[in-house]
Order: sequence, then C-alpha cells, then structure tokens
Amino acid sequence: MLAALDHVQLAAPPGCEDLLRAYYVGVLGMTEVPKPPALAARGGCWFRAGAVRLHLGIESYFRPARKAHPGLRVTDIGAYADRLEAGGAPVSWDHDLPGHRRFYSEDPAGNRLEFLEPEEP
Repeated sequence: MLAALDHVQLAAPPGCEDLLRAYYVGVLGMTEVPKPPALAARGGCWFRAGAVRLHLGIESYFRPARKAHPGLRVTDIGAYADRLEAGGAPVSWDHDLPGHRRFYSEDPAGNRLEFLEPEEP
C-alpha cells in the first residue's frame, strides 16, 4: 500500500551538476544530499528541503519535458518568486488553479517546476 511520495526524479544533461547545485541550493534553498557511492558514479545530484526530496539524474540524450513537472508547495509565495527572480530564474505566474497562487519556473536544465501556495480562505 502506498504510504507517501518518497522523491521525484528529474533528468538533466551530462556535466551540469555544478549548475544544478547553484540553482537547487543557492536559489531554491535546498540542501544537497550525498548519493550512495554506486549511484554517485552515474552523476547527478540529490537535494532535500524538509520532506521534499528531488533527485536529478543524468540522461545522455536529455530533452526537458514541456508539460510534466513536480508541484512544490511553498510559504510566502510572493517572497519566494522574488528569490527566484533575484537568482536569475524565470517566474511565470498562472492564475488558473482555483484556491491557489502559483507560478512556474525552470531549472538550469530546462525542467519545468511549479510552485504553489493555497490562498487564505
């Protein structure tokens, strides 16, 4: 039986780990988690912020998905959007989900990310 979502894995092109670290740690404020040695040899990076865990795996013929994305719940979404923009990340607000404020952005590999916060009742 399903108990929880353990992590989300996104793909990235070879050799971009330093860009991913700068974005996920420096811009998003996540912490890098060491990969087990057998998996570290494959490249990529793992990141965590509280219960949120994102794994970035290397894919030789990488092409970012245009629609698929993780939805990341945040607090103080306006300040978080400002943080991303200050870090050079694009912010595209979307007002089509009732009851939520949300925006989309992309990581340095072009992975689409959704950031959302429930509106106050």
